[in-house]
Amino acid sequence: MRCVIFDLDGTLADTSGDLLAAANHCFERMGEEVRLTPQSDAGIALRGGRAMLTAGLTRAGRMSEDLVSKWYPELLGAYEASIDMHSRFYPGALEAVETLRSRGYAVGICTNKPEALAEKLMRSMGARDLFGSLIGADTLSTHKPDVAPYWAAVDQAGGSRYRSLLVGDSDTDRNTAKAAGVPSILVTFAPPGQAVRALKPEGIIDHFDDLPAEVERLIG
Repeated sequence: MRCVIFDLDGTLADTSGDLLAAANHCFERMGEEVRLTPQSDAGIALRGGRAMLTAGLTRAGRMSEDLVSKWYPELLGAYEASIDMHSRFYPGALEAVETLRSRGYAVGICTNKPEALAEKLMRSMGARDLFGSLIGADTLSTHKPDVAPYWAAVDQAGGSRYRSLLVGDSDTDRNTAKAAGVPSILVTFAPPGQAVRALKPEGIIDHFDDLPAEVERLIG
């Protein structure tokens, strides 16, 4: 079965607001005045908790790997407690998934968010049952851009490995697909914007309305 695997943060959904709030909770608890903002730091948020802590601590002049490791569990706890306060699916995302399903494609998720958090987010946003698989950063011993999580997402969804592709928003997704020898489609509506064109993916979409046609063009 033809198969489409999606990244989550920055691809299916804009989760940056809740991620940034969790990081800022940590900085407040540290007694630091630094705060990350949606206007300037959404891209950092979508790279994950450690990236946000690193950015804030660097700005505060206190950066150390020990501090990042110390506060990372606190950040995850704060994020889990308010995981869907500000997160929203991008316009047309779920409609595109439904269209693919109706045309006989298997669909799944491969994310570098911890699996339990990804599961909680998708269930709280009412969309988990649309996807035949969900592989997180800690489901296996490796995560993207290693190819193993991608293959696991395809297999769990019931798809054919070499009739599959990855929809994402970053060089991590592009490199994962390249390692797997499958096409990638990158979105331009996440914080990297049109800069993803420099990664030369096989497909690019500016809106989810364009996804089904691109998928058909690339894997039939």
